[in-house]
Amino acid sequence: MRILVCVKQVPDPEAPVGIARDGLSLSVGDGDWRMNRFDEFAVEEALRMREAGASGIVEAVTVGPARAAAVLRRALAMGADEGLHILCGEEGRLPGDVAAWIAAAVRGRGDDLILTGAMSEDAMHAQTGPILAERLGLPCATAVIAARLLPDAAAGPSGQSGTGGNRLRPSFIRVERELEGGLREALELPLPAVIAVQSGINRPRYPALSHVLRARSQLLHTVSVEALPAPPRRERVVGLAWAAPSGKTLFLAGTPGQKADRLAALLGEKALL
Repeated sequence: MRILVCVKQVPDPEAPVGIARDGLSLSVGDGDWRMNRFDEFAVEEALRMREAGASGIVEAVTVGPARAAAVLRRALAMGADEGLHILCGEEGRLPGDVAAWIAAAVRGRGDDLILTGAMSEDAMHAQTGPILAERLGLPCATAVIAARLLPDAAAGPSGQSGTGGNRLRPSFIRVERELEGGLREALELPLPAVIAVQSGINRPRYPALSHVLRARSQLLHTVSVEALPAPPRRERVVGLAWAAPSGKTLFLAGTPGQKADRLAALLGEKALL
């Protein structure tokens, strides 16, 4: 079984983030990037499926500039087997473009399952997974909070695999989705499929030292977006701006007594006292 996990490099929320001079992108320090938290859950879920008996290969894929290779190294350190870097420039990458590039790079390879995070922490579009599924013509489930592969008898006599083992081949995946009001929806999808996992589906592991050392030197597969079909331009970023303040803030000055008197007067003016 081959499982593909889509991961994204996002700004660290604890780092200072600004708007770049071009007004179209974020200004973030070189060391202030990390893997999207939602994607960490997706990597962990793929690894758990492999460990539960799905067998096969877990590959991580990311779209981004050279620095984005760090999130592939992180996925390898967690236990992924391979990394695919779709190399592009620093300019903004919209979900339609990212999904089109990934689809072009992996189409026809025979991936049995593709996992993504429910959304990215920076843009929060929550669209890459569904658009990728549509481009590949695969069933899709979003906001997945639980997933379980359902085996089907493997090819060969007596249900045995072609290698002589007894491992069953998954042919469906059963998922639970979070809905509004605390409800859940259960779905059963035929493989291959795309699922976008929600936070809380598992607890991502801390990378083992042996995996960290291996990830540092492991060769990554790299393909440039220029070598892939250009996606149709359906949208573009025209500008970034800070949200306007929703109200005014008044800071009271003076001694504690003066502040209390002023506050009481203001509350009286607003008919709140």
